[in-house]
Amino acid sequence: MSTILETENLQYLYPAVEEGEQATVALRGVDLKIEKGTFVVILGHNGSGKSTLAKTFNAILLPAAGSVRVEGMDTTDEARLLDIRRKVGMVFQNPDNQIVSNVVEEDVAFAPENLGVPTAEIRRRVDTALGAVGMAEFAQHAPHLLSGGQKQRIAIAGVIAMEPDCIVLDEATAMLDPTGRQEVLSTAHRLNREKGITVVLITHHMNEAEDADRVVVMDNGKVAMDGTPQEIFTRVEELRNLGLTVPDTVDLLDRLRRDGLELPLDALTVDACADAVAAALR
Repeated sequence: MSTILETENLQYLYPAVEEGEQATVALRGVDLKIEKGTFVVILGHNGSGKSTLAKTFNAILLPAAGSVRVEGMDTTDEARLLDIRRKVGMVFQNPDNQIVSNVVEEDVAFAPENLGVPTAEIRRRVDTALGAVGMAEFAQHAPHLLSGGQKQRIAIAGVIAMEPDCIVLDEATAMLDPTGRQEVLSTAHRLNREKGITVVLITHHMNEAEDADRVVVMDNGKVAMDGTPQEIFTRVEELRNLGLTVPDTVDLLDRLRRDGLELPLDALTVDACADAVAAALR
């Protein structure tokens, strides 16, 4: 499987706000490879560096040291900036900050128009993108009348219309209610599964990582853990020491284990957890 995103000894500093203050070190030598077509969740508490890392993936932020490469293209190469941003699309926390038009289909068409895509091709891309996120019936609607989850799906459609190989969702579910979060997650998984789009999801919601191919845990600007969801979430005490919780299912299994039941910790889904508890009680 080929690599789409790669960081090597990546470091980033936020400059001091006032004279006399020191710069804030956000990333401290991150080495990471993300394979094409995978669904990767990056977890971490506030200030761990996860969102800073996300913004380096399409050159919103440039390394202070080390490198970030998108399919071999160095993000510091200004001549490749447009190619990099066509490869990697970003969806941010607040969809209102990405919606620029008064009609849904015009908003989705905005990026392709600015890329100089021909009119007929823009029409095809808009229809395809809205269909991909399940929002085709809202093409003529006003975005400000939509729910938070629907707005975020429109923001994702706007990125899809650029036809990227990778979508990075930077805390894109943080401001949504449970229904909106599920809408966005389902959309991201469907795009990954059906279209082969690489998805990098930045989140602090543990349950959003259950169905990922891979989980990366950030702490103090470094990669603290890296593995499958089953490998990561069985390390309950290590996660708690990093200031993180575990999925509700794992928390329940861990509590029952402490009470003497022999249970696995890798039954992440509700159904798997229920089956494990039922088997133990039998």
